[in-house]
Amino acid sequence: MAATHGSDTEGDSLETPLLPRGKDGRVPRARACCSSRYGLALLSCYGFFVVYSLRVNLSVAMVDMLNTTHQTNHSASVCPAHPSPARPKNNHTANVYNWDSETQGWILGSFFYGYILTQIPGGYMAGRFGAKWLMGFGVLGTAVFTLLTPLAADLGASYLIAVRVLEGIGEGVSFPAMYTMWAAWAPPLERSRLLTISYLGAQLGTVISLPVSGQICFYLGWTYVFYIFGIIGLVWFVLWAFFVFDSPNTHPRISERERLYITNSLKNELSPTAGFIPWRAILTSRPLLAIVVAHFSYNWTFYTLLTLLPTYMNDILGFSIQQNGMLSALPYVGCALFAVVSGQIADYLRETCLYPTVTVRKCFSLVGMIGPALFLVAAGFIGCDYTLAVTFLTLSSSLGGVSASGFNINHLDIAPSYAGILLGITNTFATIPGMVGPVIARALTQNVRKHRQFQSEKSEKFRISAPNNHICI
Repeated sequence: MAATHGSDTEGDSLETPLLPRGKDGRVPRARACCSSRYGLALLSCYGFFVVYSLRVNLSVAMVDMLNTTHQTNHSASVCPAHPSPARPKNNHTANVYNWDSETQGWILGSFFYGYILTQIPGGYMAGRFGAKWLMGFGVLGTAVFTLLTPLAADLGASYLIAVRVLEGIGEGVSFPAMYTMWAAWAPPLERSRLLTISYLGAQLGTVISLPVSGQICFYLGWTYVFYIFGIIGLVWFVLWAFFVFDSPNTHPRISERERLYITNSLKNELSPTAGFIPWRAILTSRPLLAIVVAHFSYNWTFYTLLTLLPTYMNDILGFSIQQNGMLSALPYVGCALFAVVSGQIADYLRETCLYPTVTVRKCFSLVGMIGPALFLVAAGFIGCDYTLAVTFLTLSSSLGGVSASGFNINHLDIAPSYAGILLGITNTFATIPGMVGPVIARALTQNVRKHRQFQSEKSEKFRISAPNNHICI
């Protein structure tokens, strides 16, 4: 492993086997259209769409699951509330709950307590037993537990927390398993393209599930959020089981040209002793430590927004459940677009302009970290300017998408044979922000909630003491 990551950190030496100078030595490229590797990218994109849909739908549904009958039209939000249409009467059949703010924080963060447990084991099992079924059954289990979420909520907050932990355990293997699979499927000079398409599903899952969850809550009720997305997860599992294979050599329908293109391009990348895991070299690797720091830092912002952005839109900016999902999704639309574009640019710089891989990864990581930080800090100083708030949050998440071609792919650059394990290690540390971020954020905003409660009580007193209040319906 030391030799593998050393070549990358020194830059130019990594490019020699990837771009042979002589025409005869160049690996013949297989077409991308209708290819098995891009088919895998699309199906894995669908898979990560499911993964993130099942992860974030609770963030929107939580707004509707709480007993807020004492409030009227979001009058208790910190900023002036926005007008919203009357809700259909047929969506009032679902139960609501009297969970305090602390309980809400634990429910939203509980997913990550399960998620962190299967990161490293997921990378190990994917390499040992195969990535296809590990990811497939992991997401299938999460979909099943999602279908059980309304029942768990009725039984009590502790049951809901337990179900969310189990969902996290199932989803925890998804990224390590997929990195292991891409180590066998992604030609080195197509990594940025293939992986950004694959992980675009994570952004699309957020982009689509947030507004759709808001509409489902508005018209049908919060329980249907979990039923609908759970069924979508079951459909994905059927497609994954029939059309995906662990490697090009086990795929029965791949063209011979594509199989040779992939295997020949990877023959100098993959270790012939992949069954042996050099734990000491892994744990003492300085490049891996750098990825851990980058992954942890990026996820603190990402997971805090992911779990609390709908609450911010509701409690601070005063947007209704219907408006909430649409506006909460905007930052992730930009993130998805920037991720795909950055993947194309990164591979162009490496393949055509011959920039060293290490230089490209570092530049894209810097843009994807510093840019979001600047706009996120700025968003804290704009008060109730709704346009600037949404704009800054969108720009922050959009620039974060650039890091998809930075540290996010480095695991495959420094040691492709152990990419699943490396991702498991970095994602273990990067999951900590998801566990503690919502709890810390809610603890830091106690004064905001006290102000909101004061405004609610003041509004209620005014309504009771106002003249002619007997004509109110």
